[in-house]
This record gives sequence, structure tokens and C-alpha cells, in this order.
Amino acid sequence: MALLSHFFPSTPPPTNAPLTLSPYPDYSPLSQEEITLALSKSSNTSAPGPDTVSYEVWKQVHRSCPALLTKLLSPLLLYGHHPASLKKANGIVLDKPGKASYDTPSSFRVIVLLETLSKILERVIASRLSLLARHVALLHPHQTGSLPGLSTFDATYTLTHDVRLLQRLGSKVSSLFLDIKGGFDNVNPGQLTSALRAKGVHKYLTAWVGSFLTNRMCRLLFQGSPRVFSPVAVGNPQGSPISPLLFVIYVSPLHPVIPKGIVVSYVDSFVVTVSSSTHRRNVQLLQGHYRSLCSIAAPRGLTFSVPKTELIHWPTPQERSHPSTAGVRFDDLYFAPKDTVSWLGYWFMPSVSMSTHFSKRLSLVQGALDTIKRLSPPGKGLPQYLCHRLASSLLAPVLLYGADLYTLLTKMQDKLDVFLHRVQRWVTNCFSSTPIPILAIEACLPPLVLLIKHRQRMAALRVVCSPPEINPASARLYKSVPNRSSYRSPLCHRSLLVKLNPALHPLMWRTPRTTIRKHLPIDEIAHSTLPLLKGRSSFLLHNPQLVPTLSILPANPSSHSFTALKKESRAILLVHWTSLTHPPRTTSTSPHLRPIPLWAFPNSLPAASIR
Repeated sequence: MALLSHFFPSTPPPTNAPLTLSPYPDYSPLSQEEITLALSKSSNTSAPGPDTVSYEVWKQVHRSCPALLTKLLSPLLLYGHHPASLKKANGIVLDKPGKASYDTPSSFRVIVLLETLSKILERVIASRLSLLARHVALLHPHQTGSLPGLSTFDATYTLTHDVRLLQRLGSKVSSLFLDIKGGFDNVNPGQLTSALRAKGVHKYLTAWVGSFLTNRMCRLLFQGSPRVFSPVAVGNPQGSPISPLLFVIYVSPLHPVIPKGIVVSYVDSFVVTVSSSTHRRNVQLLQGHYRSLCSIAAPRGLTFSVPKTELIHWPTPQERSHPSTAGVRFDDLYFAPKDTVSWLGYWFMPSVSMSTHFSKRLSLVQGALDTIKRLSPPGKGLPQYLCHRLASSLLAPVLLYGADLYTLLTKMQDKLDVFLHRVQRWVTNCFSSTPIPILAIEACLPPLVLLIKHRQRMAALRVVCSPPEINPASARLYKSVPNRSSYRSPLCHRSLLVKLNPALHPLMWRTPRTTIRKHLPIDEIAHSTLPLLKGRSSFLLHNPQLVPTLSILPANPSSHSFTALKKESRAILLVHWTSLTHPPRTTSTSPHLRPIPLWAFPNSLPAASIR
């Protein structure tokens, strides 16, 4: 019981009063296509819940009788009810490694396994609610986590762009990084359903959410456990496909409008950015906004984690040292500005050097390589095509994470080059004396400088093709960027640039970069897509169905699609690779991104490639 009360607050057992249900007239029936899509996103290897029925079983059932799951789950939406049999969960208790003692519950962690049938329905409702949430303004434009079509890059690039824009106005900029304590566990079902009703969400969805979040049961599984279900209060259940979306909706009011500032969040991680004439004034503003956020969060049962609070004063590109030592004070606790702040895997630093970020990425990927090399020692183990797949899908993303935002310095680029050459030799099993150009071609792994440019071009393509209505980075594009949507965020502060001296204005996005004047970050990323715009009048929007109010234009030729643009970007990578390396005559192949037939991999297996 000590473990159960530590992980889940106890609640009174559910009453045995008779349940009276009535159908909701605004109910929208489930379709077989929705069930098929939900099952396609479910992994057969996911551990099942208390009923031990896996996703693989439900997929076979759906293939044999497509109407069965639809008829089974549709009444739950019709009556806005989630039955008690689907609200049971197993809690697998695992010990935290490296603890000196395991005498206290804090030395353990729990993994919650929900019923797979319940999670199928939760995926369907999450898909419906995510579209509706944009339409009825349940979400703030600066929320980026756990939402389709958005990523950590969109959050960090939005923050970076606004910081540089405010600095262009001559202001001092500071940011406060906050994390909500407890997160999902502190969601109040009553307040959440009230917020859904206030925004006009369908009654059947609101009733189902309220039923889904209440009267839940869990049993903890460990050696000697009683294996008895007990009532628990879990707020949003961990592991549920709909829990992240419900939490994002719950915390959406924590985004006040800040004059010459911004609040950006990724799920439970918030960044409050302000600007003024001095950093000391910024400290006063941040303390005031922190108190304002706490007053909004307290009625919702939310608090901010004090140990995770961090402060950074942003330097201008011309400043080489720490711009200020002024710190903030909250509740008799003092927080000095940090030299480095980690947010969403990106390391932000007051100095212009980004070596800290890539040093940490290099340490991570070196450990990953040492681990997977045990699977394929020289001369035996995994075949080459599988080594290539591990290198392109595991090692390259870890190494290049952040390369779409930061620029590598020469010294750090040399270090990353040395590591990439190690990976290429491991993939090909070549001699250490093999020339680097030949080694890269045989390993199907381009040089680092081209990989970085390709990653930056793909990130830029995502931004210019994303609907600005849902992506805060796309909403900061200049109005003349042709991405089929005229919407631009009124919160991006770009209008303040008209007060600047024309000589200090940033470059237009189509203008090449010069040594004196520079683009704003979002304009620089739009400028990098100009080679892909040739022969096209505009960029086709990617995932326009995520914006219910957006009128989708007639289908364009396949050559204008987002997939075609990605293929063209990979073609540019190959052209640059060929012109850079000039493969010698002794090499029988030209640069390519997929394993060659000489590697003798089965044709039935999909070949990994650089994306």
C-alpha cells in the first residue's frame, strides 16, 4: 500500500449506485477507417493490459470482421461513457538503477499498462479532439508538444527567432525556463470537462472525457504483490494516447500575452521571454509574470518545479561574454543566470559558440556506437545493410540533433568528422587506410557538411510547408513567402521593425546574405528553400487537414507535393556530394544513399536511407 499511495493518490471506492445513461444527439458514429488508422499506429510489440490481449489480436479481428470493433465501441461514444472494465491498468514496479538503498518508495518507478481495446478508442477520440481543439480555440498558438504536425524544432526555432527579433530592436532579452510539477497526475477532471463545455465541444466527447478520467483502478505488479485492483486518482493516466492532448488543453490558459515578449511551451515545459532596456528590468518583469502564472495555475492544482527553474540572459551576436549577472528571486529562492540551459535537447548558451551542444551530442552518440558495435564485431555479426540501417536511423539523428538550429564551428566539425569516419569504417569493414571519399561512397553515408546542409534544408522545407495556423514557426514567416496561406501570427512582433532605421532593417527573405546585414532566423530558413521553389509558384501546404477552417485548394501535380520536394532535396544532396568528392576511377559506384545490390540484402526489406 505504501507504493500505491506514493505513485497514485488514494480515492474513495466507486459507488455502486445504478448508472443511468442517455444517448447524446450530437454523437458522430465511428467509422471503420478511423479504427483502421488507430490500429495502424499501434505496435504489435506493445505490452498489453490486464486482459493480456495484444494489438496483434485486434488487428487480426479487424481484418476478419471490420464491422466488429466499430459496433463494439460506437455505443461508448453514443452514451459518453467509458466502462469500468476498460479503466483497469497494471502498474509494473521497477527499481531505479544506482540507488544506495531501496527502502523507500522513491527508489522505484512504475510503468502503467492500459487495456489495448481502450487505447484503440482513445486514439480515435484523440484524433477527433485534436482537430476540434484548433477550431474552438482550446489550444494556444504557442503550444507545440503532443500535437500533430509539430516538433521540438518548431518550439526552439520560434523562441530563437523572437529573441533575435527583439534584440534587433535594441532591447535586452531574458528567458525563464519553467517545468510544471507532477504534470499529468494533477489534471482535475471537473475543471477539464468544464473547459471543454465552455468552448462548445460536443457533449458526447465532454461526457466521455469525464467518464474516462474518473473511477480508475490499478494493481501494482512486483514479486509478492497481492495483485488486487485498488481505486486510484491519476489525473491523466500515463501511457494513454489521449492523455498528452488532454494535458495540453488543460494548461493552455498558462500563455498570457506579453508585450515585447513571448510564452512558448512544449507539453509541461514553459519558456517565458521578456525584453526591455536593461537586464535588471527584465528580472523584475519575469518575477511579475511568474507570480501571474502561479495565480493562474494554482486554481487548477498546478505548481512549477523549483529545481528545474533556470534563467538565461541572451547576448547579442556581438557580445562575447556573459551579458549580466542579475538573477531572479521567487519565494525566498534565488536563481542566478546560467551559462548553459538545456531545453528539449537543445543546449542554449550566452556565448556565440555552440560547442557545448555538439560536445554533448558527440558523447551520446559515441556511447551508442560502442553499444551497437558489439552486435557486429569485425568480420562477423550483422551484415552491412543492417549496419547501414543502424548508422542512418540511429547514429546520424543523435549526432545531428540540433544541426538544424545551430551552426558548427570548424574545430567541432572536425571532431564530428572523425566520428563519422569511424562509423563509415564500421559499416563497410574497410581498412583504416581507405581514402575518405571512397569510404563515404562505399558506406552510403555522405560527408558531414552535406548531411548538415540537407538536415537544415529539410527543416526549412517543413516550416515553409506547414500551415501557419498550427505552427508558430511558420506563422512568423514573412507575408510574401508563398506557402498557400495568408495567415501570419499577430504575436510575432515583426510589425515593430518599421520603427527601425532602414539601414538596420534585416534582409528580406529572398535577398542573399551579406557580411553586414543579416536575415532574421525565420527569413534565413525561408531563404534556404529558394532552390526548391524554382519552377513553382508556391509551396504546397503539408497536412492541411489539421486546420478544419482552412480551405484546401484543388490537388496540384505530384511534382508539387511535399513528398516530391523531399525527393528533390535528396537529389540536391547527391549532386553536391558528387561535385565535392569526384570519385576516382577505381570506384565502381557513384554516390548514393541506399545500400547497393553488392551488399546482398533481401529485396523484401525496406532499405534505410537519409531522410
